Amino acid sequence: MARGRLADAVRVARWADTALRPGRGRAGATGDGRGTLSAATAERAAEELALTPDQVRADWDTARLAGLIEVHGDSARPGWRLRAWDRDDAAVLRGWVALFDAWSLTQAASRELPPAIVAETVEAMPQLLTLLQLSAGPVPVPQLLDLLEQRVTELRTERCEIPYGPQPEPAEPVAPAETPALATLLDWALRGLAAVGALTYAEGQATLTPLGSWAVWVKLEQICVAAQSPAGNIEQSAEDMLRGCARLRPNAARSEYRAWLAARPVGSAVAELLEAARGEDALLRGLAFEALRVVGAPAEAEVRAVVDETPLRPYALIWLAEQEGADPEDVHLVLTRDESTWLWVDTAAAVADHGETHLLVRHLESAVQPTVPALLDEVRRIGHPRTVQVLVALAAAHPDPALAKAVRRAAFQVHTGGV
Repeated sequence: MARGRLADAVRVARWADTALRPGRGRAGATGDGRGTLSAATAERAAEELALTPDQVRADWDTARLAGLIEVHGDSARPGWRLRAWDRDDAAVLRGWVALFDAWSLTQAASRELPPAIVAETVEAMPQLLTLLQLSAGPVPVPQLLDLLEQRVTELRTERCEIPYGPQPEPAEPVAPAETPALATLLDWALRGLAAVGALTYAEGQATLTPLGSWAVWVKLEQICVAAQSPAGNIEQSAEDMLRGCARLRPNAARSEYRAWLAARPVGSAVAELLEAARGEDALLRGLAFEALRVVGAPAEAEVRAVVDETPLRPYALIWLAEQEGADPEDVHLVLTRDESTWLWVDTAAAVADHGETHLLVRHLESAVQPTVPALLDEVRRIGHPRTVQVLVALAAAHPDPALAKAVRRAAFQVHTGGV
């Protein structure tokens, strides 16, 4: 159903990928710098796709809201959902959920209505959608209007907007004069949700579609997941959350990641995790990419954008290879020898800072180099900023005196700039 709902938007997005990507030498996609199709581009697309310009603009807007295309300046490029469209049903569903979340943007509310009451209506709609799901059938509009009025009253009470000084007798929180405005806004909201395929709206009643019911269920599940944060990290920053997960077992850590992610928009959560990964703590770098594995495909564009950042490159390349279906046993083959050595030092730094000494000795076995001398030669060459500290810690931990001596010598050479 999601594929059918977005099929027209996919068609326009694929046309845009071919016709509007940089270097095509044609007029730009947009004319206002805000992603709206220029008249010339809409006419060209309409001619080539056998559509009207209005149909093209509507499908273009849907494609943008669903993450099928991304506009950069006056050019367009495919979003990750379009690239994954034919092979990943989850990408299709996420695209439709993104459209569902943006229902209030599909058509503008009347400008004659106060912005505050429009915002209250949007904030109240999840409760109305929950009623529709629990009803499992048509719900009359008057019943929905009653619930909307109650919810708006609750929202105003929750804000505790109490002025100073003597107070008159309490008045009705939702004044009778506002009821027509709420009725108008309810009609606007139901039409917007119907436009994205979340419900049907006709003959004075509304009914959730199977897609709409599924979306409401997903939102409720996210709330439940967010509430199940046994280690209590859900309100922490990404860095503090990752530190809190450092001593957890993998399954418990993943539960924490899911809870933390469920409480935040995906884009800001991914950006915060990547910022934590850029810090000096190598352990957090590794944990941040573990959390990004829980995010999955929606993080692809952001992860791909950091592959040129030296500290993040090995982690990002492995993450991308996993997303593309590489065999877990072969995933490290995407790294060059230098990238693998950099990752070995970075991981060793995490072990040296947070692990036990015997783990650092065992870490030698994971090096790609066949011998310790070969490893030391390449470690000195790659220029990782933690090389000296790692080698000193390894020399102090290793039980073999001869090998420890060689490692200390290598650390001294790196420290003094020798060879």
